[in-house]
Amino acid sequence: MKRYPLQALSVGLLAVLCILGAPTVAQAPAGAPSPVDPLPPDTGTAGLKQMLLRLQTTARLMQTTAHPDDEDGGMLTLESRGKGDTALLMTLTRGEGGQNKVGSNLFDVLGVLRTLELTASDRYYGVEQRFSRVADFGYSKNPDETFQKWGGHDIPLSDMVRVIRTFRPDVLIARFSGTERDGHGHHQASAILTKEAFRAAADPKRFPEQIKEGLQPWQAKKLYIGNVCGFGAMTCAAENYTVKLNTGRVNPLLGMSYIQFAMEGLRHQLSQGAGGWTVEPGDRYTYYKLVDSVLPPATDKDGHEKDFLDGINTTLQGLSSGFDAAGAKELAQIEKDIAEAAKSADKDPGSAAAPLLSIVDSLSRLETQVRNGDQKQDLLTRVREKEGQARTALNLALNLSLQASLVSPQGSSAPPAEGEDPLAAISPGQKFTVRVKLHNGSTHPLQLRSLFLEGQVTDSEAKERISPVQPGQDYQTDFQVVLPPNTPPTRPALQRNDPERDGVYTVDEPRYQTLPFPPPPFRVSVRYDIPALAPRIHNPAQRTPETLPEISAPVLVRFADEKGAEQKRPLAVAPAFSVELEPGEQIIPIANGSERSVKVGVSSNLTGSSNSTLRLEAPAGWRIEPGEIPVQLRQRGDKKHFEFKVVPGSLKEGHTQIRAVLSAGGKNYGEGYTLVTREDLASAYYYQPALQRVSIVDVKVPKDLKVAYIPGAGDEIPTVLQQIGIDLTVLPAEKLASADLAGYGTIVLGIRTYDTQKDVAANNKKLLDYVSAGGTLIVQYDASAGDFNSGHFTPFPATLGRSRVSVEEAPVEILVPEDSVFHYPNQIAQRDFDGWVQERGLYFMSQWDGNFRPLLSSHDPGEEPLQGGLLRAQYNKGTYIYTGYAFFRQLPAGVPGAIRLYVNLLGAGHESSH
Repeated sequence: MKRYPLQALSVGLLAVLCILGAPTVAQAPAGAPSPVDPLPPDTGTAGLKQMLLRLQTTARLMQTTAHPDDEDGGMLTLESRGKGDTALLMTLTRGEGGQNKVGSNLFDVLGVLRTLELTASDRYYGVEQRFSRVADFGYSKNPDETFQKWGGHDIPLSDMVRVIRTFRPDVLIARFSGTERDGHGHHQASAILTKEAFRAAADPKRFPEQIKEGLQPWQAKKLYIGNVCGFGAMTCAAENYTVKLNTGRVNPLLGMSYIQFAMEGLRHQLSQGAGGWTVEPGDRYTYYKLVDSVLPPATDKDGHEKDFLDGINTTLQGLSSGFDAAGAKELAQIEKDIAEAAKSADKDPGSAAAPLLSIVDSLSRLETQVRNGDQKQDLLTRVREKEGQARTALNLALNLSLQASLVSPQGSSAPPAEGEDPLAAISPGQKFTVRVKLHNGSTHPLQLRSLFLEGQVTDSEAKERISPVQPGQDYQTDFQVVLPPNTPPTRPALQRNDPERDGVYTVDEPRYQTLPFPPPPFRVSVRYDIPALAPRIHNPAQRTPETLPEISAPVLVRFADEKGAEQKRPLAVAPAFSVELEPGEQIIPIANGSERSVKVGVSSNLTGSSNSTLRLEAPAGWRIEPGEIPVQLRQRGDKKHFEFKVVPGSLKEGHTQIRAVLSAGGKNYGEGYTLVTREDLASAYYYQPALQRVSIVDVKVPKDLKVAYIPGAGDEIPTVLQQIGIDLTVLPAEKLASADLAGYGTIVLGIRTYDTQKDVAANNKKLLDYVSAGGTLIVQYDASAGDFNSGHFTPFPATLGRSRVSVEEAPVEILVPEDSVFHYPNQIAQRDFDGWVQERGLYFMSQWDGNFRPLLSSHDPGEEPLQGGLLRAQYNKGTYIYTGYAFFRQLPAGVPGAIRLYVNLLGAGHESSH
């Protein structure tokens, strides 16, 4: 990232530093830490002691997993926070193919949410996070299918090798074993790839393009695998493991055990259902087995090690071979200073500042003394890491804090009114003001040497000299910025054209391809000195601006949420306009496809008024009315909806697209962006093209059939049914008790309704009475088999299992071809099971009473047929249907056969009336 000095200052065109205020008395912040603030154990004395622990070791370890929530958080927290190791978690996918337990968003927007959730967990584990380009495409029963969807081994393997060559871990730790014991094919694949990457990262002939980029081969010293005794096992046969770690030990700085603190982090993964997970106090063991190594054995007589790093020199002195005699002597002095700082911190945190200032200076200069050779990149990685840790420790010892906040373009620094959309993104060409406030909480005056804005602005300098900041005082200043017109937006580095079918992401920004998200685009850094501690500098004549202490902070937007509490987000860059077609999918039935309404939402991110023109692009032969629409938006946040009439040309079953284009100021805008966030999470923007995926389907719908849909965990099925002409009412679960159900011919329970809607379980008898009286009830899959089975929700005995068919192309057999669901109102044939996405179905019934009739059978390759995915029963006058088939994925994807079959299920029991 570029650094632009804003001190010593002549006025520049795009960024002007204004020295506005004298030092003021600081006020203590109120409220709990926001997702962008450090956790309590990372602040104050606790944070200082954690950082000093890290300074004492050069150990680096890396764990690999397949999905968010796979990680061994207890182990990572123990190694990172308990032993000071630098730890990295590489999660191959972002979990975009899973189910969402807190909303209806699926696929890539779910992946953004789960990335935010995982990085929130990582803050507790104390680890860095990386990903690969491959996507979670849903449950896979074996690694062969997984690699087939990921285009073979090389795509994820190259990403893993890239991370290893960049991070340069001492040990590599697979969460899984790479065997059938892991279950999920993605789990197995992650361990298989880790075993390959352990040696491949050291081979310059593997992925040589990375070597051309400047990366150097790296051989980690040891490789471990996990899941050697089963997840959660508290005992393990001695021959099955090498390392046994007790994550149930209490850390006084955390105030709880490592596994309990990790669980505090894991509970942020709400979309995985982790919000209520807890761990009781007491011993908790995790086991790993050494399976490859380039070192002599470090095991005891029983074949065990005490830790992953046994036999590896992780002291600073262990780096001395990469330096000359003077550098080795400097390393020895740094170790003495670290020991002094740790001892001082136990008595008075502020007294640790003197040795830490020496450490910062020494490490900054040591970077230039690394010998050329094979070790250079590794040594630079470790020295720079120690330098950053020393700077952080010094800032904690001095009780320094730095805030950089966006000031409203109107000049007010107050947060927006309650409920008002905060100015969280700036568009190219706009002016804005950043207010910087540095608090000196130490007992020493600070001399500020330079102030930097890192980001997309042009150099500027000022000539004023800043007076020393006295103890207990603040230094505050504002500067104005104009964002250059070519500034790229803050967006994920990866994207998929077809999230429902693509197994690999396309890289838009290679620099950030393995990061969770690109870093915040604006960051303020302050370099300072402490004149009173100058005698602690060992070689004052060699000091340069680069060896000075430094503190930095991202530029944040501060605003009040709907509860009146202050929230913060990093300032982002976004296009001037967001364009979205609503909804993103449209199903057009051939029988009723003469005219369709297409709505386009346009919002402005400009502070002033704007004029533009909106048009649609449709397939040849389609007529669009009007041809274009003038758009006038008054200010930032202004959003308007516009409606076009689209008349399709000749209708033939298949898929096509409609795109929206907004023209303004000589530019075309064809994307929409949405802020993905939650109160407990950071934020990110999700971008998607301004297009509507259109599926033309030959489907007939039952006449005069009224349907009620009771949402569960959330899905888009109701929207699809309304588009094809079903008379549908969305009935919230909380209104079920008082609702008159007699007016509905069919009632549908959304996915995981019994899991998520207590009112449905409480009123299950009312639903069965409705069926008994002649209605049709369709129950879609539930994931909590134990709760479902103990609730006895079915009209006849049935047991919900966990069986699934994960291969979307798996064969499907119609067991009862004479049943009306295959004839009314649509004729169902074998072709209707073509083109399904992600999976056939999940959570099939494993046992059922003879009153149930299985209608379909399917199975994954090499497995026995499963008949519990679609069951029908006659219950007195009505019809009860259970289905585990994944209609919640197929209908929004516009799969024709799935739509026809689903409509037939709605009509089940009503054949005689038509």
